[in-house]
Amino acid sequence: MEQPSPVASIRDEKPLIDRDSTPGGLRRLLFLAGFLFVLAAALALSRHAYGAPALVAIFGLLAMVGIAAVFALALGLIRIGDGDRTGGIGKDFLDDLPTGTLITDRKGRIVYANRAYGEQTGASSSAEVRTLERLLSREPEASEAIYRLANQARERVPGEEEFRLSRDLRQGVAPSPRWYRATVRALGRTGEPLLAWTIADITSEREEQETFFRDLQHAIDYLDHAPAGFFASDEDGRITYLNATLAAWLGVDLAEFRPQTRSISEFLTEEGRLILLRAQAAASGNEVATLDLDLVTAAGQRLPVRLLRNSSRRVDGRSKLTRTLVLNQRPSGEGDPARAAEVRFVRFFNSSPMAIAALDAMGRVLRANAAFTKLFGEAAALGGVMITDCVRDQNRETIRQALLAAVRGQAGIPALDVQLAGEAARAARLYVSANSDIHDGSGEVAILYGVDITEQRALEEQFAQSQKMQAIGNLAGGIAHDFNNVLTIITASVDFLLLNHPTGDPSFQDLILIKQSANRAASLVRQLLAYSRRQTMRPKMLSLTDVIADMHLLLKRISGDLVKLERRHARDLWPVMADIGQFEQVITNLVQNARDAMRESGTVTISTRNVEAAETAGFGYAELIPADYVLVEVADTGSGMPPEVAERIFEPFFTTKEIGKGTGLGLSMAYGIIKQSGGFIFVDSVMGEGTTFRIFLPRHVPSEAVLSLESAAAGASQASAAAAAKDLSGTSSILLVEDEDNVRSGNVRALKMRGYEVHEAASGLEALDVIDEIEAEGGHIDLVVSDVVMPEMDGPTLLREMRKRRPDLKFIFVSGYAEDAFAKNLPEGEKFGFLPKPFSLRELAVAVKTALEE
Repeated sequence: MEQPSPVASIRDEKPLIDRDSTPGGLRRLLFLAGFLFVLAAALALSRHAYGAPALVAIFGLLAMVGIAAVFALALGLIRIGDGDRTGGIGKDFLDDLPTGTLITDRKGRIVYANRAYGEQTGASSSAEVRTLERLLSREPEASEAIYRLANQARERVPGEEEFRLSRDLRQGVAPSPRWYRATVRALGRTGEPLLAWTIADITSEREEQETFFRDLQHAIDYLDHAPAGFFASDEDGRITYLNATLAAWLGVDLAEFRPQTRSISEFLTEEGRLILLRAQAAASGNEVATLDLDLVTAAGQRLPVRLLRNSSRRVDGRSKLTRTLVLNQRPSGEGDPARAAEVRFVRFFNSSPMAIAALDAMGRVLRANAAFTKLFGEAAALGGVMITDCVRDQNRETIRQALLAAVRGQAGIPALDVQLAGEAARAARLYVSANSDIHDGSGEVAILYGVDITEQRALEEQFAQSQKMQAIGNLAGGIAHDFNNVLTIITASVDFLLLNHPTGDPSFQDLILIKQSANRAASLVRQLLAYSRRQTMRPKMLSLTDVIADMHLLLKRISGDLVKLERRHARDLWPVMADIGQFEQVITNLVQNARDAMRESGTVTISTRNVEAAETAGFGYAELIPADYVLVEVADTGSGMPPEVAERIFEPFFTTKEIGKGTGLGLSMAYGIIKQSGGFIFVDSVMGEGTTFRIFLPRHVPSEAVLSLESAAAGASQASAAAAAKDLSGTSSILLVEDEDNVRSGNVRALKMRGYEVHEAASGLEALDVIDEIEAEGGHIDLVVSDVVMPEMDGPTLLREMRKRRPDLKFIFVSGYAEDAFAKNLPEGEKFGFLPKPFSLRELAVAVKTALEE
């Protein structure tokens, strides 16, 4: 390779071209002065008429210029001799610059070229100097680069290009490929700028770079095929480099891998992530941390590994780079058995779902597994806090006593149920066992095992609450059934008395008072039945937005003038199936309770929206089954309620109001109605902030067949009711089955008064005998009116037996329970009428008339 000429050898040499020198200006000045003298002499010698005046004028002008020059020299405006050294220093720098430099004007005319430019381009004289555009325009390897630089120069934008030529630009040099770097920039900010071009031979620099990259590629190749895995990651865990060995272990295709697109946490188990987080929190300086954990391959298989991690700052000092060596710990049948046993123990310890930790005598954690970190937190797992600080105050003394027992070496320390510290209510069951060798130098005196029993506790409490509510519901339903029979007798008796006591009778007002009281008692019974989910409901498809909008005036009157009532409805609300009257009663009760919770003023907000199945878990209600719901929220800004009150708020007869201001059945009725509708109701309350009731009703997806059937049924029901209202008498034969004598006698009397032929039976078996006797005598039964709950044979069983004999026999059930409570025991599609207890004589007559005319 040809050695470049030293800078010193050209220091005293002049540039090849320099058309911007100061001596040129001095020559022009002397030429002008000589011209004036010659002109003056010519005029004087020619004896021209104006020769003498012209000569005087010229000498006068020169005298004035001379005087001005003397004053300018005295003031320092003009210098003689060295002048301004700055320009000279710059020219000396360009002349001695080892980089070839060429300066041209905008038209491409060469203004300056230093000696190095001639050496780089092979020009030995000024006549041989050419611009880079002319020199390289016919070189295919460089023409495009020079063209881009020329365009940038015209736009006064600095540019730089590197290109490779197949020959050397210098003359008399053996042909060999060379690399060059060319630059251009504009000189001068105003006026017509000059363009400064440079060209430099960078072949040796390129060879050094190629050697460096070749060595780097060899190093990467060695690392890729090392017998151990390796990866680098940033401070967020994103992988920036992954060697081929580790990629093969994990099943990652390196051809598709891109840096920082995948995180190391993707290849870790849950316990592995916790181990890594704990190690990152404990890391300090450039120490190498050793971790034993399992990686998860792309095929879902576990890979036991040992990680050797080292963290340091990048060169820029802004982000942390972690380098990790990965050693495969999979048993191979060879090696140290003790080492293999250690690996297996570490795997069992870290992957155990039970929290395990070794404690010292003070209760500080010395080592812990991932499950312990997840249960108690990183601070406890790293030994930053005592184990007693991880539980609530009431459980700390219990743990201290267990640790003291472990220090004494006591066996069989009882298990501890504790509440974990923190805002969320979490429970754990702890087992403490003493270390059999407390003098082994480790400082471990006890081993603690912990199990999260939060969900178990929640399920136990939920089951107990459900059992309690069910028991109360059964009791309320039983009481309501017996009350219905009593109220039926009272109502029927009053109706009979009213037939014989006209309006002017002295006893008429007393009878009306008895009937009103009976109706009020019947209302209370219906609330009990609503809570026990045994009341009769007539569900139909509803749009809750429309229902609540229709109730606005009613709710406004209930809330009063001091309370602001707001409604917020989402668009496109899904339909639901519910009894509109029962649902309106629920909303009314909730708004009334919200009003009572605000002593002076406040706001009651009723809002509706759709809740998809994926959102249900976010509410935190364990009882709520994932499904699509329509959510109705009734929120107030009242005083709120404590947790112990919220737990009992749906129990019947439980109330916080003053005596005489509430029965305690409003919210229990709402609870029963929503449950019977297949939904859920929950309450969230914060003392001093307010209470929110949330109702979740299942989304209903209607079909055309169901819609047409409901419409036809509604039309038929209205038509039959209208017909029944005109004439309630008849002559048909009716069999009345009722186990309560007083109820049966009253009903028989009422039907006979309407003209019907009535036969009676006290039980299902007796009813079968009666109908056999009537048919044996040639008689005929048109309708059976039967109670549901009876001894020996209940109503549904009686219906099935009669269907065997008379498939077309019409049937009416009378019960204090809901129709759905016994309809599920009948064959699908079975047709029958239903009359809920208690009922009046007219209601009985209407039901009989409607059934006979269907």
